[in-house]
Amino acid sequence: MNGDTVIEVDGLTHDYGEVVALRDLNLTVPPGITGLVGANGAGKTTLLRILLGLIHPTQGAVKVLGRSPEEEPLEVRARVGYMPEVGSMPLDQTAADFVAYTAELAGLPPQEAKRRSSETLFLVGLEEERFRYLGDFSTGMKQRVKLAQAIVHDPELVLLDEPASGLDPEGREQMLELIRRLGQFGINVVVSSHVLSDIEKTCDWVVMLDAGNFLRSAPLKGFERDTRVLVEVLERPEELAARLAERGIEATVDGMRVLVGPGEGLEDAIIGTAARLGTGVVRMTRGSTSLEDLFLDHGRAS
Repeated sequence: MNGDTVIEVDGLTHDYGEVVALRDLNLTVPPGITGLVGANGAGKTTLLRILLGLIHPTQGAVKVLGRSPEEEPLEVRARVGYMPEVGSMPLDQTAADFVAYTAELAGLPPQEAKRRSSETLFLVGLEEERFRYLGDFSTGMKQRVKLAQAIVHDPELVLLDEPASGLDPEGREQMLELIRRLGQFGINVVVSSHVLSDIEKTCDWVVMLDAGNFLRSAPLKGFERDTRVLVEVLERPEELAARLAERGIEATVDGMRVLVGPGEGLEDAIIGTAARLGTGVVRMTRGSTSLEDLFLDHGRAS
């Protein structure tokens, strides 16, 4: 495995009979926090299960931390943590006992497992509740327990499947902060989510899937460089847009406003063109195109 690569996917296809979940994926995931984004049904969960060796690809191959999940599943799982989107927990067991049990499953001795359970529950903010029964926990607390069991054995890589699912706004922000902290501790993270704003708040790298197809893989900054300028004018917005288009600059009219770009140096082009037309500029705002805009643009293009 390349030292700069955590996951390698080569020609990966997986189908469930007539339903193709993933289609000829080729991608690499670097160290850090990576967002795996796409609408429900995009193939995100299937990809995570293949990375864990829980299911095998129909075609192609993957490597996780340099190992094949299909050929060496136990070796991969010993170095990887997994937080599923859904999953039952023993409601008649305390959080401390449950997380310690998962640590033992990962190979830790009983006493070490108990110590690590206590430390990990403290990390996720459940130190006061660790001896309470899971059946008494709120949705947000259960999500924290699921995160704790995924990291209790000190994995090199953590796969999080919709970690903020079902949380209220405060709980969601707390979960996103915990994910950011994992990156600060040097743990590689893959966050699967259909909520693109969550990815923008937490990730360094983004992988986009749509209906099992690969769309794009790039650093988050690469997405943010795709910028536009919204300008509001006093009159003749159509003429401003037409003049900009003559210069090869994309421009769309919305009432007295014109959305220009993406691109760099747009402000000077807008001001110069508006001055030659003799129309005044009321206001002008530059903003990064969001991941949601880019994902929707891909959907319209297809």
